[in-house]
Amino acid sequence: MVGPTPYPGVMRMRPTLSWTPTEDLPPGTTSLAPVTDALRAGGVLVLTGAGISTESGIPDYRGAGGSLSRHTPMTYQEFTADARARRRYWARSHLGWRTFGRARPNTGHRAVAAFGRHGLLTGVITQNVDGLHQSAGSEGVVELHGSLERVVCLSCGAFSPRRELARRLEEANAGFAPTAAGLNPDGDADLTDEQVGDFRVLPCIVCGGVLKPDVVFFGEAVPPQRVEHCRELVDQADSLLVLGSSLTVMSGLRFVRQAAQAGKPVLIVNRDPTRGDRHAVTRVALPLGAALTTAAARLGIPVDDQTAGRDHEEGEGGEVAP
Repeated sequence: MVGPTPYPGVMRMRPTLSWTPTEDLPPGTTSLAPVTDALRAGGVLVLTGAGISTESGIPDYRGAGGSLSRHTPMTYQEFTADARARRRYWARSHLGWRTFGRARPNTGHRAVAAFGRHGLLTGVITQNVDGLHQSAGSEGVVELHGSLERVVCLSCGAFSPRRELARRLEEANAGFAPTAAGLNPDGDADLTDEQVGDFRVLPCIVCGGVLKPDVVFFGEAVPPQRVEHCRELVDQADSLLVLGSSLTVMSGLRFVRQAAQAGKPVLIVNRDPTRGDRHAVTRVALPLGAALTTAAARLGIPVDDQTAGRDHEEGEGGEVAP
């Protein structure tokens, strides 16, 4: 039986899968001057989304060819209520885990790390669960939607490393190696029900309860203490720089609204319009890697391949809300 969520006070919400503008939004620009000026002044809080990891081979949700055009992520409610859904999830996630963990930081991640090393940032909040900011060398990253590297038991709340579960699943499902049609931003591989077959799902080794990656699924909310920490970071920053996020879900949009209401400049680098555009002083419609590398060059900051953080372990992956 699935127990309560391990985060007291967390509300379960309906997933927001898409957003369509209902008003005319200011057009994007190709000028990096406002972004460069904000970074030069320092005190910048960075908020990143799936778009910053696409150049590492991890697809996004809503951009051109985004996974939501072909894939509906599993919700927390479906995962907890249906054992067959959990089997499907874990089979797809376990296969995707092998590929997802081989992704490496791209120039966008390395640029953010370089800005941090030069004292221009007050912090980094990411909606991603891939750990690529840390691999690039960023420190003190707040993982808004959790991390794929941990697993939590929904009954007793015990945490364990994902790599340990991956080894157990390999042993329990020897020979499981179907060919996936694709990979999603959360590391979930596209498999048919026939390919999932009778994949064996394993319980918590502490109490026998249901295991779930320690990430925020669609239909689940970010733990309130994490939200409060991010709000404090917004209060402490002089400006907010959003990188590669459509801001469709409230988990990220709330911080854009908070910064704008406090009179702090919000700058967005995203090729497509976002739900936060009307709160921003500019949206730069350029590829992230090139844009951030150019901004760094203008500031005289080298963007080196200094993966000072931990390396991914081969064979990691998972599922999460965007």
